[in-house]
This record gives sequence, C-alpha cells and structure tokens, in this order.
Amino acid sequence: MIRMAVGAVIQKDDEFLLVHKVKGAQGKIKGTWDFPKGGVEPQDESIEAALLRELEEETGSTKYTITKPFKDKIAFRFDPITQEKLGFQGQETTMYLVEYAGDGTDLKPQDDEIDDIRWFPIDHVAPLLFPEARMFFKSYVLVRGED
Repeated sequence: MIRMAVGAVIQKDDEFLLVHKVKGAQGKIKGTWDFPKGGVEPQDESIEAALLRELEEETGSTKYTITKPFKDKIAFRFDPITQEKLGFQGQETTMYLVEYAGDGTDLKPQDDEIDDIRWFPIDHVAPLLFPEARMFFKSYVLVRGED
C-alpha cells in the first residue's frame, strides 16, 4: 500500500523555502532539508486542503496560495522499519507550486518534527535534498520556463 502525500515548492523571487526535518516515523533523525510535505489525512476535505494544513503545521504560516500542481510526483519506498510502523510500503507525493505572501515573521516550526525553516537560492537547493526530491527539483528547474 502506498501513502498519499502532498508537498510544496514554495518560491519567492529567486529563493525556495525548505524545512529542516529532525523527526520521522522512527523518531529523531540526523536532520534533512526538504520541501514542506506530509500525508493526506482522512479528515482532509481535498488534496489542496491537505496541502494547506501541512504547510501550516510545518511552517506556522497560512499565507500561501496554491498556484498549480506539477505533473511529476515524488515517489519512494520506505525502509522496512518505517513500513512496519506506518503500514505503508512507500509514499507518492503530489507536488504543487505555491506562492508565499507573508513577510517571514510568521515562519516558525510548530512541532518537534521541524527545527528550522529557511529560504535558499536556487543553486543551493538540489544538493540539500534527498535523491528522489533532488531529481524532482532538477526536472522542475529544467522545465520551469516552459510552462
């Protein structure tokens, strides 16, 4: 079974918003930079509502506008321990381009899953991401001028 998730590429000018995740299904982790994202919950009224909920949970802000969904998704398999804990073999994340309209003062981690939120220039983003997200981002960067 695959977990359905949503995530956001949040761009403002030439910078991208990433969250530093320090907790996963197995508990505390080393810490990785990632796009804000998370699982779709049964109570979510729509996939877009799930995305806005996740953005608020991970960044503290509600000042987002969903611009468009991307054609490509980020998909990966969970390690065996995470599979057992979550009950899913992997995750498929529908990604959206999202605009942020705040001034930055509302961006604050809301729980112990995230310990930092930062804006990064485009050329710093890909090396920070895990392989599947990096491939997605590189394809976004290569085709973003074509839409």
